Amino acid sequence: MGFLVFLIFGLIAGALAKLILPGKQGGGWLVTLILGVVGAMLGGWIAGGIFNLDIYNSFFEPLAWVFAIGGAIIVLLIWGLVTKNRGRSRA
Repeated sequence: MGFLVFLIFGLIAGALAKLILPGKQGGGWLVTLILGVVGAMLGGWIAGGIFNLDIYNSFFEPLAWVFAIGGAIIVLLIWGLVTKNRGRSRA
């Protein structure tokens, strides 16, 4: 899969994960892109380990999208925990 296609894949997976996951995670489209790509990589690693599926060469495979979005949700949950108290001032 080409680099640009992988970025688009990550952006779409990240945006769908943000729609699925309730609450406010913060970050704009750039953070969504980065977290989506990291999540797609995590999902690809999990899919490769469990189902021996290569999502990096399976752009139109539904199972690849499920694992990419699932990985993006996991990364967004971690991102939400890390940035949860950011922006609150201590008084």
